[in-house]
Amino acid sequence: MNGRPAGAAVGNMVALIALALGVFVPGARGQVQEGGDGDGVFPDSIVFGQSAAISGAARELGENMRLGVLAAFEEANRGGGIRGRKLRLVVRDDRYEGEVAVVNTRELIAHGVFGLIGAVGTPTSRVAEPIASRARVPYIGAFTGAALLRGEDQRYVVNLRASYNQETEEMVERLTADLGFTRIAILYQDDSYGQAGLNGTRTALDKRGMSLVSEGTYVRNTVAVKRALLKIRDSNPQAVIIIGAYRPAAAFIKWARKIGMRAVFVNISFVGSNALLNELGRSGEGVVVTQVVPFPRDTEIPVVTRYRAAIREIDPATQPGFVSLEGYLAGRLVVEALTASTDSAAAAPTRESFLQALTAAGPLDLGGFEVEYGPADNQGSDAVFLTVIRRGRFVPVERLSR
Repeated sequence: MNGRPAGAAVGNMVALIALALGVFVPGARGQVQEGGDGDGVFPDSIVFGQSAAISGAARELGENMRLGVLAAFEEANRGGGIRGRKLRLVVRDDRYEGEVAVVNTRELIAHGVFGLIGAVGTPTSRVAEPIASRARVPYIGAFTGAALLRGEDQRYVVNLRASYNQETEEMVERLTADLGFTRIAILYQDDSYGQAGLNGTRTALDKRGMSLVSEGTYVRNTVAVKRALLKIRDSNPQAVIIIGAYRPAAAFIKWARKIGMRAVFVNISFVGSNALLNELGRSGEGVVVTQVVPFPRDTEIPVVTRYRAAIREIDPATQPGFVSLEGYLAGRLVVEALTASTDSAAAAPTRESFLQALTAAGPLDLGGFEVEYGPADNQGSDAVFLTVIRRGRFVPVERLSR
């Protein structure tokens, strides 16, 4: 046993098995408190944690982020992992509620995960990220474009996607330049996520000497949108920007169609495109969604081809989609950075070497999707794409047309 007590070896094994299975064992060796020394690196594995909505009104977002990250990890594992260490993912359900995300984040950190990956949402990230950063645990690939994760001093945050400010700027540019619209309203979730989208929209309109004609809100994890709909209808908008999740967004659009509103409805990427499409059914024609990852059916992009093969290995029945592709890209980013930070099988990666590898890499091509980080830049991509529902499916477009 090389001088190590047998109980310690057993404790380490229990901790490893517990983490791999997503089961926490009180008192298992390797537990650390917030800011402690457990780093999630074991002789044969590297363990990551995810707190996301696996149940509740936003569950399809969490499930698809999990699927994408897991697909990337298992793809790497089939190739031998990170110099012989397999990537493991421990998932905790936070139901898209901040209070639960706090508990999950503290538990995952206390049990020594290497990093946290694939969080879903602004209100959960708003309270979970500070816990991770204080513990010096990387907070990677959160499914949110909020500015609160994009500070120059947030060294432990690794954003994959473009920001909500960039998405709302693209929305307003297309509505004004392509369609000549001047009357734009907004529906937003009444929390930090909705506020982030509202701020971005106002900034984009201010640049053009414009203002919103009306604003409506709804409560997170509900579909109580009728009061907001009536308020927005009275302002006679040409377009409505929606900062919400798929169920309330779909409920708003379907009710708007029923009462004869002829506005163009434009959704931000967080809405969850596949889920929105399913919820809308026949009411989806012409609905616009901005995206922050490539089109998941564009197999001319190498990483999209890899992604489609990887998710089939996890779930052959699953449909490719923007959310699971984003999760996969976050997972691929982790694989690339860990590989770059580990120069031999004998050397174990560290959180610091992982972050240094990202900032030192320069432009990093994930296979047709490029990211780049710097000492004061924790956002990898600035790309925003435009999609429209036509004949029951999303199609990519460069411009909007009447």
